[in-house]
Amino acid sequence: MKVCVVGGGGREHALALALARTAEVVLTPGSPGMAGSCRGDREAGAPLAGSAFGGPGERISVTGAPPEEVDAELFVIGPEAHLVDGLADRLRSDRRLVVGPGADGARLEGSKAFMKELLAEAGVPSARFGVFDDLGEARELLRSLPGPYVVKTDGLAAGKGVLVTESLAEAAADAEAKLSGRAFGDAGRRVVIEEGLSGEECSLMVLCDGSRVAPLAPARDFKRVGDGDTGPNTGGMGAYSPLSEVGDDLVGHVMEVAVEPLVGALRRRGIDYRGVLYAGLMLTDEGPKVLEYNVRFGDPEAQVVLPRFEDDLTGILAEVASGRLRSEPRFSKKAAVCVVLASGGYPTSPATGDVVEGLGDAAAIPGVSVLHAGTDLDSAGRVVTAGGRVVDVVALAPSLPEARSSAYEAAARIHWKGMIFRRDIAAEAAARGTAAEAAARGTAEGPER
Repeated sequence: MKVCVVGGGGREHALALALARTAEVVLTPGSPGMAGSCRGDREAGAPLAGSAFGGPGERISVTGAPPEEVDAELFVIGPEAHLVDGLADRLRSDRRLVVGPGADGARLEGSKAFMKELLAEAGVPSARFGVFDDLGEARELLRSLPGPYVVKTDGLAAGKGVLVTESLAEAAADAEAKLSGRAFGDAGRRVVIEEGLSGEECSLMVLCDGSRVAPLAPARDFKRVGDGDTGPNTGGMGAYSPLSEVGDDLVGHVMEVAVEPLVGALRRRGIDYRGVLYAGLMLTDEGPKVLEYNVRFGDPEAQVVLPRFEDDLTGILAEVASGRLRSEPRFSKKAAVCVVLASGGYPTSPATGDVVEGLGDAAAIPGVSVLHAGTDLDSAGRVVTAGGRVVDVVALAPSLPEARSSAYEAAARIHWKGMIFRRDIAAEAAARGTAAEAAARGTAEGPER
């Protein structure tokens, strides 16, 4: 089967490599570094023996053609903006199989107000909220909340339209900046204000064929730009999977109280949702609550979930697109860690055009894949930065501490002027894993004599 992956970031590169295990893949628009290999430095066709994804890179090509002009049997749409714009509807009208909701279902991410209202209608546990286009009314709700305060743009903002703060004054100023259009233009002229929730965050992506649903492996991402969750929100600076504290029972509970009621509400509205539902969850003392629903594979969560996928991704996504989901996704017990390497100035004003070096050296580490998230080639054929998030380093290993170690070893081999990355991706979870392994060894060995 020939599969077209729509998009040009690290998520789409991850999808292409996973699909290439069993299919021929074409990316549009992709980027030059994605064709032929997951390695860099112009090593087109280099072997993928150490790849976390296992897909033969030579089965991946890149085209500049619009998706509607690509000759493929199955289309997987990555970016949310394409879904909100109705690309899935246009492809389906041409009798193509598509993984991704139509514009009606994509409103779940295109409008946070619509999403929150649908969650309330379906009885899905979520934070108390209000939707405002008037600053005075927004301030009134903020003053009634205990904090922390959450202020979100209603429309799409590439993952950067959310402020979480303990400061009432900062929250009010952010609401004013968004409603005035200064912060995010028309996307921010209506805001959603929520009470802050406390607990650990978790991302759960779910496949949906319009009626049946099947969960993928849980993951955790890191949204703020700086170590210790400091600085502004970004599209995501890293992720890991699995989560030791999120087992099958908890996933089943989330499916029962959050996913299935939402899918039922969509069906009652006549929305035939075929694609990925991404539930952003807060694991509170009162149980899991939905922070947000997105309508596509998470980025960078897909980069750590897909390497652990043990089945034929092409086949199961074809089932989703055709409305006949029968397979249950299975995942390896191995762990995956993704570290995002970004340009200086990200997320507000990232630098571009800097030469990236060391991609091939990084990809030579066993179990490591180097994904192109925002790269291009200059006139001399060198890989250069072309976005905020530039490279995703993904490592797959038997344990989380090992995967983390490999990911950071690979990240240390890559460099360009002004490169930034977080140094604490999966640090706490890896430390817990190391302690658990040491305790298990001590139990097995018994007390000293």
